[in-house]
Amino acid sequence: MKMREEYTCPLELTHDMIKGKWKPVILWQLSKGPASLSALKKEIAGISQKMLLQHLNELQSCGVVEKKTFEGYPLKVEYFLTPRGHKIFGAVTIMQEVGIEIMVEDNKTDLLRDKGLL
Repeated sequence: MKMREEYTCPLELTHDMIKGKWKPVILWQLSKGPASLSALKKEIAGISQKMLLQHLNELQSCGVVEKKTFEGYPLKVEYFLTPRGHKIFGAVTIMQEVGIEIMVEDNKTDLLRDKGLL
């Protein structure tokens, strides 16, 4: 993802940083604490390793996620939210809350119960 040089609205900037099917889910997982690539892959059902790496790299390029590489063998890398990432996560949390409200209004609560959100 290439960030634009100019935006006509701050919302465009925020949207560009988290748009896509997987980025909000990645942010949600990282909000729980630092995680390795394999832990993220395990927690995010349906995402390929290639797509996970692509989105992590994009989130890193806009300063939302950073990674720490540990010395030794086997190689260990953990991804974590930056202060900017925690701010962006606030928007994701609001999106989650609105989604829950809409699912309740539409009587689609089975998924919410399965996820422990009701």
